[in-house]
Amino acid sequence: MVAPDLDEARDRDLVLRLGEGDEEAFRDLFRRYGGVAKALATRIVRQPFLAEEIVQEAFLALWRRPDSYRADRGSVRGFLLATVHHRAVDHIRREEAQRRRAEEADTADLIAPDVGEAVTDAAALEAERTNLRAALVGLPAEQRRVLEMMYYEGKSQSMIATELDVPLGTVKSRTLLGMRRLRTAIGGARA
Repeated sequence: MVAPDLDEARDRDLVLRLGEGDEEAFRDLFRRYGGVAKALATRIVRQPFLAEEIVQEAFLALWRRPDSYRADRGSVRGFLLATVHHRAVDHIRREEAQRRRAEEADTADLIAPDVGEAVTDAAALEAERTNLRAALVGLPAEQRRVLEMMYYEGKSQSMIATELDVPLGTVKSRTLLGMRRLRTAIGGARA
């Protein structure tokens, strides 16, 4: 019973020394637990080079933030192995998510776009634009100007009222009347 308590006391002392920037304490911890940490990571990720990276990340995290270890939550060994385990599992989850996204993207690429549909859509869009332009030209100048400022220049009704030096209600009325006339003109062109 004395040996485990003595080992744990040494480990806690090493962590305290890490807080003071003691590189030798870091090396001692790595010598004590690096092998078992790598074995754990290798069992999870099944690739030795990835396991080494995970172990290095876990130990580096402790080096950077030795205060992340809390003695009231368990041993230094348990803390390090839990950190390695979590990082390895996170790595597996990230890879799995990337694999799923890649498969979904590959599946989407297998469905070829319908060229005929694309041409028809483009033609229909051009026809709608032509009808809209013709309907805009047919509006009274005041209504057309308000709609152009709103939709082509991106201005708010308040900005338009200020710029044209007309009441906000007038801008709103012109917008409403212009939109109704456009709807009627475009609706009639479609029929």
